[in-house]
Amino acid sequence: MRTSKLACFIFLFAFCSYTQAADVKTLKANDSNDPNGPYTVNMIKLALEHIDTKYNLDVGHENFTQARTNEEVGNGKLDIFWTSSSQDVENEFQPIRIPLFKGLLGCRIFIINKNNQAKFDQINTLEDLKKLKFGQGRTWGDTKVLEANGFNIVKVSKYENLFYMVDGERFDAFPRGVHEPFEEVAKHPNLNLAVEKGLMIIYRMPFYVFVSKNNQKLAKDLEDGFNKAIADGSFDKLFYSSPQIKDIIEKANMKNRKVFYLDNPTLSKETPLNRKELWVDPKDF
Repeated sequence: MRTSKLACFIFLFAFCSYTQAADVKTLKANDSNDPNGPYTVNMIKLALEHIDTKYNLDVGHENFTQARTNEEVGNGKLDIFWTSSSQDVENEFQPIRIPLFKGLLGCRIFIINKNNQAKFDQINTLEDLKKLKFGQGRTWGDTKVLEANGFNIVKVSKYENLFYMVDGERFDAFPRGVHEPFEEVAKHPNLNLAVEKGLMIIYRMPFYVFVSKNNQKLAKDLEDGFNKAIADGSFDKLFYSSPQIKDIIEKANMKNRKVFYLDNPTLSKETPLNRKELWVDPKDF
């Protein structure tokens, strides 16, 4: 009788363990060696910790272009991706409208060839700035914003090529979200690169997580998770403790930069601009 009860207990324990494991859904993503990837993955994990549905996040590291990433989500091989938003992207994929960098992606400073700082010291007006050439990813949302504002853009497909091209003076500057360039320059010590010291352009540019339009349950879960993390303060805690944000505070000198404001005609009308807790004021840095 004892042996029979023990066997029954073991069976029930194994069955419950299997059922619990089966209830955990695996989400597939790929960071494409994106410098924003580690922070974004941590933010997604934070959101998942705040919801009842159990997900396991499986992140690959294949060097996909943004177009390839979109394709993989479209065909169901990936569940989730992240990028700067525009109406076009939101038409094709479901955004979780929580700007993960609190709007800092739209505060742009430049990676330049370190020998060319004097060229930027002479910039006094927006028209002066538009006389220069800027490098951008071919499919990036920021590319369309800059082009719509009259900038001369050199477009490439691969992110990594942009560093070699600005080093080789194929264009004058590579605009980056203010949290991005310091780490990127440090990762390319063999190139003659620097972060430009005195200028900044600003426009509204949210950086969202996206899922397939067919995956509304996941979209709702992530939105709930992010909002709960915002409410309990853990979202801002992770934001301000990230190395990229610490780099801004230490190095970017945002208060003393000459600022040029641009329009973003690609911005969705559903962008939550009225939720003040989702955005930071660049002057606070």
